[in-house]
Amino acid sequence: MELTTLRKFIFSDSSEILEINIPEIAKPEYGMYTWPCSPVLAQFIWHNRRWVKNKVVLELSAGTALPGIVAAKCGATVHFSDCPEMPECLRNVKRSCDANNLRDNIVHGITWGRIDGVVTKLPKLDVIISSDCFYNPKDFENLITTVAYLLDINSNVQFICSYQERSSSWSIQHLLHKWKLNASVIPLSSFQGNSSDMTCSYLPGNPSISVLK
Repeated sequence: MELTTLRKFIFSDSSEILEINIPEIAKPEYGMYTWPCSPVLAQFIWHNRRWVKNKVVLELSAGTALPGIVAAKCGATVHFSDCPEMPECLRNVKRSCDANNLRDNIVHGITWGRIDGVVTKLPKLDVIISSDCFYNPKDFENLITTVAYLLDINSNVQFICSYQERSSSWSIQHLLHKWKLNASVIPLSSFQGNSSDMTCSYLPGNPSISVLK
């Protein structure tokens, strides 16, 4: 029997505070665990909550869905998604939404690289977000194919992702060039405030995390 634990994440500044509860499966695998990139992206969203308000947001590969839940709590309409071939991940997204009283959550099964009816029938998007999406090099092009399609059919949409550098030899530059995309790094100092550690991870090591737009 898998043990589910509840982790609390707190986002605050001098005038506001937001508490998010995230249920996690004891074994830290993929969408069952809140990996270090997730609270970093969630902090970016919290810092930009007035910009996020009233926007339509899609979270790709949501997993425990912390960034998307923060966006929803900040007034965005959020469409969560994860791999339909991993139904437990989809159920975990719904568990996270339920734990934060987001009863009318919308969860889609989206496979990177597959432009099917689910993807083509999404509403007009303002923002696409994803944390730790560049995890396995074999999936990089499938992810960018999906992102490029969504950027193409939605005017003025932005894709914002947090990622952990796991190998200096991994690069998406050639894929950005292939799909005619440009990317820029968002400095962590621009949104981390007084927090020196946003990773909130119990995993060993000191992950190197960046945020791309």
